[in-house]
Amino acid sequence: MNQMKDNTENYPDVVLIGAGIMSATLGMMLKELQPSLKIEVYERLDMAAAESSDAWNNAGTGHSAFCELNYTPELPDGTIDTSKAIRIAESFEESKQFWAYLIKNNIIELPTSFIKNIPHMSFVWGDENVNFLRKRYEAMVQCHLFDDMIYSEDQDQIREWVPLIMEGRKNTDKVAATRMDLGTDVNFGALTQSMFKHLQEERGVKMHFSHEVRKLRQREDGRWRIRVKDLKNGDKRTVFARYVFIGAGGGALPLLEKSDIPEGKGYGGFPVSGQWLKCTNRDVIERHRAKVYGKAAVGSPPMSVPHLDTRYINGKRELLFGPYAGFSTKFLKKGSFLDLPRSIKPTNLRPMLSAGIQNMSLTRYLIDQVRQSPEDKLEALKAYFPEAKPEDWELEVAGQRVQIIKRDPQKGGVLEFGTEVVSGANCTLAALLGASPGASTAVSIMLGLLQRCFMERLNTEEWQKKMKEMIPSYGQSLADNPQLLEQVRNYTSEVLGLVPAVEKK
Repeated sequence: MNQMKDNTENYPDVVLIGAGIMSATLGMMLKELQPSLKIEVYERLDMAAAESSDAWNNAGTGHSAFCELNYTPELPDGTIDTSKAIRIAESFEESKQFWAYLIKNNIIELPTSFIKNIPHMSFVWGDENVNFLRKRYEAMVQCHLFDDMIYSEDQDQIREWVPLIMEGRKNTDKVAATRMDLGTDVNFGALTQSMFKHLQEERGVKMHFSHEVRKLRQREDGRWRIRVKDLKNGDKRTVFARYVFIGAGGGALPLLEKSDIPEGKGYGGFPVSGQWLKCTNRDVIERHRAKVYGKAAVGSPPMSVPHLDTRYINGKRELLFGPYAGFSTKFLKKGSFLDLPRSIKPTNLRPMLSAGIQNMSLTRYLIDQVRQSPEDKLEALKAYFPEAKPEDWELEVAGQRVQIIKRDPQKGGVLEFGTEVVSGANCTLAALLGASPGASTAVSIMLGLLQRCFMERLNTEEWQKKMKEMIPSYGQSLADNPQLLEQVRNYTSEVLGLVPAVEKK
């Protein structure tokens, strides 16, 4: 970390590109670890959290793997793989610990402004799906992270939990549901803006809105030369920094390509757009209080798992259903239709073509989604809310997500649905690619980045002490330590104003 010091006082130690949840989290962590750091943030829009971190554009579930069935695939031998669910559940617990630290130290606003308890449920129907959910439940509760999960095939019990979903169903229908009362709804837009509000008040931090990074290259002395344009007046300037983080959501891939680091070559991006059906009937909204996830359609991308979702946006309770997937060549909701074609380079052409050939079912699925009529969208909703009326719902455009395409020695290229941090050999530049589970695991992702790019400083006694203050479970496995998990959950529930675990019924 000492090498980041520069004799030129006008230049920052760290440049963060993009004012979303990822940059906010990294900026907060670095500033807490080393208050003397100079940090500059560049955002092409005129406010923070206006793209992927915005409440309407982000899933907002507080992904903890309680209800997302795509995180627990059924293997060919019929067993359920819970490994990804366990990793995500641990990651979300780390996020809650960091947020609790910020709250406890009066760094950001009260927790009710961005996090609320909302039960997380999975719901399925039909013999095959019910058998899957039962096996999933039995596998999940083997890990104490999911001890509080409740399973039921009783229609009356499920009707008590989520009356909208059971209205209009036959008594003979085979249904099943799981429920976790520890689930949360998180407004990542409000959280991001709270963190940036604090950072702006810190000495040595500068925020630049309506500023677009056009070029970046590393000089021989290791410093990054960053060319920035002020979109309001057209002025251009050059900034130098020892460390650059690209947390620009869908805009990260083009910037990674401009950096010209060898590690970034071969990556491509596949943009997927989304839409919600938004309920406009307050009576209906008030009758549903849960996030209810089902099974994704065959051939659909994992982030298109249908869910009937209670949300809190701008202090108001909302009800959404979706998402409905679509295709756009934009990498950002407020991006350009030329984003995709401009991202295609000789180094990633083969991986992108190979991934496209291997994912023809996804292409067909997206075509079908784009061709859906309003009546088709309503029918999809009725599978979860049989009594839904068209006059109670309107279409809301969601954000853009860019899925990773990367080189593969056997297949040429593969389409990934997770997130990945790509960094140069000298770890002075890192970019976050991918979309899901994204914001919910931001703290875990940034911990990994610190371990990779700031290892020497992170190993010091000073930073180790601070890390354990910010994240009490730091360096320990919550999946292997039931007592530690109980302590952590009790602590975060108290500080964040969440309900404690409940006994199984």
